[in-house]
Amino acid sequence: MFENLIGLAWGIGAFALIIGITTIVLQNFGNAVGGTANTTVVYLQGQLGQSGLAGWAPAIIALSVGLLFLGAFFVKGGPGKKY
Repeated sequence: MFENLIGLAWGIGAFALIIGITTIVLQNFGNAVGGTANTTVVYLQGQLGQSGLAGWAPAIIALSVGLLFLGAFFVKGGPGKKY
């Protein structure tokens, strides 16, 4: 089960890294352009931030960890059963 948690941690880290890098790139691009394009870049940053994709990260983490624990109980037959 812990090897699954390690894989989950790597996935969440990669997800956070991609969102962070994309936000930085969009911010620099928004500073380089003006007018309508900057408005679009600000909107895209909002969609990546707390009001968008990154806002779902805590729910995804909680759901993934919960499903891992439930799966461990169903596969092993419960916490007290030994093989």
